[in-house]
Amino acid sequence: MENLNRRNFIKKSSVLSAGIGASTIIPSAVWGAKPAPSDKVNVALIGCKGKGFGILKNHLDYDDTNCVAMCDVDRNILEERAAEVKKTYGDAPRLYGDFRKMLEQDDIDAVIVGTPDHWHCLNTVYSLEAGKDVYVEKPLANSIEECNIMTRAANYYNKIVQVGQQQRSNPIYIEVMKLIKSGTIGSLRKVNMWANFNYGLGTDPAMDGPVPDGVDYNMWLGPAPKRPFNTNHFHGSWRHFWNYGGGMFSDWGVHLIDMGLWAKDQVKAPTEVMTFATNNSSLRKKCDTFDTQTAMFPVADYFIDFEAVAGVQEGPYDLMFGVTFMGDLGTIKTDRRNYKLIPEWDNEKKQHKIEAKEMTSKGDSHSEHVRNFLDCVKTRKTPACPPEVGRAAAIHAHVANISARIAEPFLIWDDKNNRFTNSEKANSYIVPDYRAPWTLPKINI
Repeated sequence: MENLNRRNFIKKSSVLSAGIGASTIIPSAVWGAKPAPSDKVNVALIGCKGKGFGILKNHLDYDDTNCVAMCDVDRNILEERAAEVKKTYGDAPRLYGDFRKMLEQDDIDAVIVGTPDHWHCLNTVYSLEAGKDVYVEKPLANSIEECNIMTRAANYYNKIVQVGQQQRSNPIYIEVMKLIKSGTIGSLRKVNMWANFNYGLGTDPAMDGPVPDGVDYNMWLGPAPKRPFNTNHFHGSWRHFWNYGGGMFSDWGVHLIDMGLWAKDQVKAPTEVMTFATNNSSLRKKCDTFDTQTAMFPVADYFIDFEAVAGVQEGPYDLMFGVTFMGDLGTIKTDRRNYKLIPEWDNEKKQHKIEAKEMTSKGDSHSEHVRNFLDCVKTRKTPACPPEVGRAAAIHAHVANISARIAEPFLIWDDKNNRFTNSEKANSYIVPDYRAPWTLPKINI
């Protein structure tokens, strides 16, 4: 591919050793005129530590992108990642500690939001307000109301927003959806999903300590409550605490629940949830979230359930995570790398009711999902996972987590009026309480 040849050339080029330092703030004029959407897409990244940087690299592996800006509250991570971008791709982005200053940079076409979940709403809405398209990691947001605001904002500003539920661009799941929607397995009756991972237990307890050099910890907290610095709540482990994330249920749940919804093209929030959650592991780690949790949702004329078990890595069909779609004529079991259609047996005819099928793929579809986003930035078509789709999956996860947190196993959700009809206690979890000076964005449409 042309882009890989170009990138490989850059990797090998000796001129990189003599370029501008990665930490240098480069004047916008250096970049010249803004490329037309049909030519290059200038991308910027907020949140450079983990998944965000991986998604940036997925963008830069394509020849029609430039990285023109990067932002992180950890200056050490920021400079390290910028140096890697320069060495591997030949781009020298401007660097920022405050994403609001970054959004003033005129040549940015699209922003990648790779921050912890509690920042997704502000990062995305501010980016849209600044006229940028957005690729935001999943889950869409860390609360129900933030999901609502982000969906309204994308429509209000008429920008392209791709949610990082990359299974929507996965060849395996695309083929599975074709089979289900064509009636191959008959009437869909139930979708089972599971995710079993050691990381879900949390981390070993640690004492509060000093903020590391180069880290703007107050900015990292942002709208979340003020608390002393602790490594348990920082890089790599924040998602185990309700103020920043939703544990395995919002991490893996949105991916897998999304597949259950996609099977019938459902983009609605749940109407009901039944949830059971506890901490059963004998390994005591530091976390707010649950190590063992199951939720069941009725969806149209079928129902879906999702279970997450932390501290173990075995599951049905010897898969750590997966989905089974159960129909009258057969069951499809799948993960990101393969699917297998298992036919039902016809006792009268002494034969399978349908033909067995299977398919294998490479598994990781981040690159395909990014390609879809870049194409939509240029064509202005709807991406594979727009905010409405991300919202539906995220609210399923949030409703289940709220049920677990308040120990009320059965909740009824009224999406039209944005409230639970059978629990005032649950209603107190819908809208997050932002720490000053941050305020929840208001999009009135």
